[in-house]
Amino acid sequence: MNLSSLTFFRNLRSSNRQFAIIGLGRFGRAVCTTLHGLGYEVLAIDTDERRVAQALTDQIAAHAVQLDSTQPNALREAGIPDFDTVIVAIGNYVEESIITTLNLKEASVPHVVAKASSEIHGKLLNRVGADHVIFPEHEMGCELARSLTRPGLLDRFELDPDNSIVEVIVPKSFDQKTIVDLDLRNRFGLTLLALSQGGHPDKFEINPSPVTRLKAGGVMVVIGNNKGIDRLPME
Repeated sequence: MNLSSLTFFRNLRSSNRQFAIIGLGRFGRAVCTTLHGLGYEVLAIDTDERRVAQALTDQIAAHAVQLDSTQPNALREAGIPDFDTVIVAIGNYVEESIITTLNLKEASVPHVVAKASSEIHGKLLNRVGADHVIFPEHEMGCELARSLTRPGLLDRFELDPDNSIVEVIVPKSFDQKTIVDLDLRNRFGLTLLALSQGGHPDKFEINPSPVTRLKAGGVMVVIGNNKGIDRLPME
């Protein structure tokens, strides 16, 4: 899922406020910028001193350092093992990406997210201990396809390959129907977690009453199987 600033999904994320991002290409900079904008403390790292200086100039991270992440001692001196989450945004240099990921796991970093540029790259990252491997180009393509074909689906938080939490606009066909009337669990295999219908899209009613009537144009958050989500009406 993309790193959006939607309040509901922001509240689902870890309470950890510190992230380290290794690699300041387009993807790494985007992650830095978004996390920093959301109020997290971000340490940006790259082997290229110019990229590090640019990150500081553009104020996309609280701190930025130049180091070689393939060297375990450099990571330790920078305090990287103290971070709960480190994102390896080195996608085009497979060897550096794999060695960096291995170094982080050997340094006991609890959660390492690594960018992969190919299926083989992803398998190797899994082998050396990456906790989560992402394929940004693939995920961006999927997100674009969803946005074009399912414009009512605002955001998606993937729990695993088969299940997600999604934020979706209440369709006209659901207007003035109660949660009981909709029977989402039996019809779609979904559970409604929250509603936002009062004109304040950043305020949600969690676990709304079964007799609550939905209003077209509002926002509902549901959890369940992706196949059920794809069958939800969008209008």
